[in-house]
Amino acid sequence: MNPPPLARVRQNIDHPYLEDVVGTARRLILESDLRDRVPEGGTVAVGVGSRGINKIADIARSAVDALKEMGYRPFVVAAMGSHGGATADGQRRLLADYGVTEQAMGAPVKTDMETVVLATNDFGLPIHFDRNAREADGIVLLNRVKPHTDFVSTYESGIIKMLTIGLGKREGAAQVHKLGQKGYKKVLPSVGRYLVKNTRFALGLAILENAHDQTAEIVALGPDDVFEREPGLLEKVRGMMGRLPFDQIDFLVVGELGKNYSGAGMDPNVIGRFMIETQPDFARPIVTRLAVLDVSRESHGNVVGVGFADLTTERLVAAADWEATRINVLTSCCLERSRIPFTFATDREVIEKGLETCWRIDPSEVRMVVIPNTLETDVLWVSKPLEADVRADPTLVRETDYLPMPIGGPDDRLDQVGLFPDSVQGRRAARAAGG
Repeated sequence: MNPPPLARVRQNIDHPYLEDVVGTARRLILESDLRDRVPEGGTVAVGVGSRGINKIADIARSAVDALKEMGYRPFVVAAMGSHGGATADGQRRLLADYGVTEQAMGAPVKTDMETVVLATNDFGLPIHFDRNAREADGIVLLNRVKPHTDFVSTYESGIIKMLTIGLGKREGAAQVHKLGQKGYKKVLPSVGRYLVKNTRFALGLAILENAHDQTAEIVALGPDDVFEREPGLLEKVRGMMGRLPFDQIDFLVVGELGKNYSGAGMDPNVIGRFMIETQPDFARPIVTRLAVLDVSRESHGNVVGVGFADLTTERLVAAADWEATRINVLTSCCLERSRIPFTFATDREVIEKGLETCWRIDPSEVRMVVIPNTLETDVLWVSKPLEADVRADPTLVRETDYLPMPIGGPDDRLDQVGLFPDSVQGRRAARAAGG
């Protein structure tokens, strides 16, 4: 079965963009009331997580430099829950992938997994908190505010979640995740309120990103206003998120999944599949058949989210670090998303089986979409049956004719770099080619 020809389509959505990211982060720290909260010359833990936040190394270095300028002694602390295999070395490696190293930061980077128990939550479970952060004179958190991949609530991904789950390390994350949706919606904000009052949390820089994965805004949140203001920022970001511009797709092919693209490997807000036990899927898009071809190098074998797909490749499964994946999945208590789908030896076989099973008799009728990952959705390749949808949407522009799908070589792979030269995959290949 020959795949249908595809055309490149670009989403032209005008979103806010912050020009001076580094300068803004520095200014917000220098203009904050940190001096009223942290003693002169004190130590400050700068929390950084494992999400692929744009320019996070630059923002972190700017924060460290500003704190030094104020006379403090900053250090970076890993605030990523159970990620990185829930080991100090694994979390240090993830930070290094984002350029957050001791040499680049000009400050110590602490990734120890040891926690202290501060109290019990409303369900009688222990509240864990990173020991290094606990012993600091002040805590500054750097995190992106965005819709979460596991739940919909007033507080999703953001400063509160980093304080509660990120600095809770593996044990703290487990206590929130253990109760499923109840844990996310009730325990997370409850524990967050306790920690704001009973730790030395002094400032959060809430990073908002647009649909192009660019920094749109940075907002300073303190202990007095973080609970009041974070929900409004969440709704603002929800309106800027990258999405697939179609309500119904017969066959969606995702080039890579990975923790650098989404905490869930593939963002449910993009693919429309929620796959949380007892919870319904999103209203759109409705995707009949979904395939994923690779796991990103930056994910270090964590294949969380492979269960969203119906089909995948043998090489993705072979690249999995099952220990890291198992720890992440069991901590999250979301098991459905990591079941192994049908696997095939080549991309061609995966795509052929997807076309055969997507409930269309003729491949020329298949509404097919190819994207590099669920973070970068501004460029996509689509089949001819979606032409009317493209023409009807003023934000969409078809940039090429319909061309044969580039699958070939000795291993019958899809040329992801050729299709998406400006994506993570393309930039990674360009770096490799440049030595």
